[in-house]
Amino acid sequence: MFKKVFPVLVFLIFLFSFLGFFNLAKAETEQERLNRLSRQIDEYQKEILRLQSQSATLANQVAQFDTQIKLAELKISQTEEKINSLITRINQLEISLVALSNAFKERVILTYKMSRFNEPYFLLITSEDLKSAVSNYYYLKKIQDSDKNLLIKLQNAQETYLEEKSGQEKLQQQLVEQKKSLDQQKNAKAYLLAQTKNDEKKYQSLLAQAKSEYEAIQAIIAGRGAEEAVGPVSAGQRIATVIQGPSCNSNGSHLHFIVARNGTTLNPFEFLKPGVAFENCSGSSCGSTDGDPFNPSGSWDWPILPSIRFTQGYGLTWAIRNTWVGRIYNFHNGIDIDSASSSEVRAVQSGKLYRGSYTGMSGCRLRYVRVDHDNSDLETFYLHINY
Repeated sequence: MFKKVFPVLVFLIFLFSFLGFFNLAKAETEQERLNRLSRQIDEYQKEILRLQSQSATLANQVAQFDTQIKLAELKISQTEEKINSLITRINQLEISLVALSNAFKERVILTYKMSRFNEPYFLLITSEDLKSAVSNYYYLKKIQDSDKNLLIKLQNAQETYLEEKSGQEKLQQQLVEQKKSLDQQKNAKAYLLAQTKNDEKKYQSLLAQAKSEYEAIQAIIAGRGAEEAVGPVSAGQRIATVIQGPSCNSNGSHLHFIVARNGTTLNPFEFLKPGVAFENCSGSSCGSTDGDPFNPSGSWDWPILPSIRFTQGYGLTWAIRNTWVGRIYNFHNGIDIDSASSSEVRAVQSGKLYRGSYTGMSGCRLRYVRVDHDNSDLETFYLHINY
């Protein structure tokens, strides 16, 4: 019986070693593919930097999107390759674990029997002759001596299996995010072409408009606008109306709302009340998952009536990352909002009201109102309005 068991055990150990060798040989081929994908990813990342350093044209912007889309696709392929490689290794580990577990169980039984029956005498009386007894004893001693090594291999295989499974789960999560990013890049390109109608003149007009608006807003925050004092206002009091449709420095109806302290802008969401009805249109389309976060957490009432149509957030926004405005500025100093029910603009806090305007190099006159808050070093600006 022992002679039959031992060769099987030797074969299982050989199988385990062979699987490891086979996996190593296969990993080299997989590694070559991963290296190729890594080289291609590096090349496309360099190409994006090159395109970003060139002049701002529609063709260049489209080329950037095409490159970013290809880059996203390569990253997805790279992650899928890693996942497939892990699945192969996990399957092989499962085979090895089953083989090692079965072998170890058999060896535990044999070792138990050997220790129970005081092996030399037991083997002597159960074997056909002395030669068989010696032979059986030799096989059992070999099994016993290798038990420790087999147990270590089994434990290592189990640990590796758990690590590989954990790695697979992380890569699956990464793959979901990469596919999401790819969809966002495609949506951003579609948005660009829809807004420009694939026309270079329209693109340059949008660039000039964004540049003019940025210049005006920076000047207004710095106190260079031409202002006149109106008088005290209460929180909730009407102070202006949002211009309907395209206007100076704006390609559509919206209120650009800014909170500032000593010339430094702050995130308006830190002051505005949560719980207001809104539609998030700050991404590639209204309701898309790639828009800016809408997360008010303050106590002020809103400057316009709900429901709020939210078109750009504060800071590094979707528009900066994906549209022509990113060629002009890299930080949005307020939020862009509009009301579905009214064009009326209200003071968010009591204070002193000023009416002003700024005319930039383009000749465009941007009107705004400013409220210097009572008992506070804060002030709020309301742009793209009529008095």
